Parts: sequence; structure tokens; C-alpha cells
Amino acid sequence: MNRDERRFSVIMAVYDQAYELKENLTAFLTQQYQPGYQVVIVDESSTDETPDILKLYKKDYANLYSTFLPKSKGYALSKKQAYNIGIKAATNDWLIFTNANYAPVNADILQAINDQFDDTADLTLGYLTKRSIKLQAFYDVDEAKDHITRMERRLQNVRNRKRYHYRRGLYDFIIVKKSVAFDMLKYYELKPSFVQRQALRWRIFWKNMFSRYEYITYLSKE
Repeated sequence: MNRDERRFSVIMAVYDQAYELKENLTAFLTQQYQPGYQVVIVDESSTDETPDILKLYKKDYANLYSTFLPKSKGYALSKKQAYNIGIKAATNDWLIFTNANYAPVNADILQAINDQFDDTADLTLGYLTKRSIKLQAFYDVDEAKDHITRMERRLQNVRNRKRYHYRRGLYDFIIVKKSVAFDMLKYYELKPSFVQRQALRWRIFWKNMFSRYEYITYLSKE
């Protein structure tokens, strides 16, 4: 498949994020991307207005698909469960895992990513700044094990720690081939000890000090 035909499924798991969806969802749904794309939202048993907001948006945007992760009594929900559902619901070969806390800064970021990222890599991590994106490619999912293990529950905090966040492996989104996405999820339930977490931090730091990445610049939203 060439770049002009590549389609993405943007996947988000949300819980009690009615405010964030009101503020940011429109920007996710109105990207200027000619091949087309879909946004998949998995509601993790929200107790606020999240389900109602999703219903309203689905009336106006055909590229929005939402589903619900029921909370079983006595069992905690996990991002792995939510993303498992999101992967199954996705209709495209390339998936982008992100969160609803921050909207894309302009309408052509998805096009910029498509034009620059290396599609021979199984998984790519994206790091956002105010006017640029860094794309870090991993040609096998297992190569990204340290990054995923450390960060899987911390995506919402990344934007508040911009300084050197690439060196620290604090990514904002993940691009992954659907064919290997389930392999990525096996790292989401790992629970490293304090000592193991410190080792992860240093391994990521030294790897990213010398890693190559694609750099995308774009115009900020006026």
C-alpha cells in the first residue's frame, strides 16, 4: 500500500472524560486526511456524561465509532482490556493509540505523520512539542518493550514534562501495525519493581541519546 492509500484507526480509551471530549474530540474527527480514517473510542464504564457525548458526536461524524467496556463486579478494568476491544473494532491496517486529554494542534498532523513515518517499522513512538513531532521507529515490537512497560499508564502526564521527554522515552502516541498490535499489549500488564523501573529509565535514556528519529515540523494553530 502506498502513502496515498494508507488509512489509520485512531484509538482512545476514556473514563469520565466528558470535559476532555467536549473540548478536543472535534479536532480528532476533522483531520484533513484524504485517504480517510476512523476514530475508535472505548468507554471504560464512565460515570459522567461521557456516553451521552459520544452518542451526540456519532450522529454528526461517520468516522467515529464508540464501544463500551463493562465493569465486572470484583474485577478492575485495565488499559489492556480497553485497547484489546479497540483493536478488534478498528477497520484499518494502521493503528494510532493516543488519549483525549489534548487535541491535535492543527488539522494536518495526521497527513504529516503519514508523509514521514517509516512503514517498514512494526511500531513507532511519537513525541510532540509545540511545533514539531519526533517519530522513533522500532522494527520489531519487542524492541519497544522498555518504553511500553514504563509508560503505558502515564500517557496523560506526558505533556506536562516536555523538557527532554524524548530522551526519557515519554511518548505521546503509538503507531503500530494492526497485525502486531496484540503483541504490544503483552507489555501492558507487566509490573516492574522499583529497581526494575530505575533500570528501565536508564536503558531508555541511553538508547534515546543515540537513536535516530524522523523530525516533522508543522505550523502551529493560529
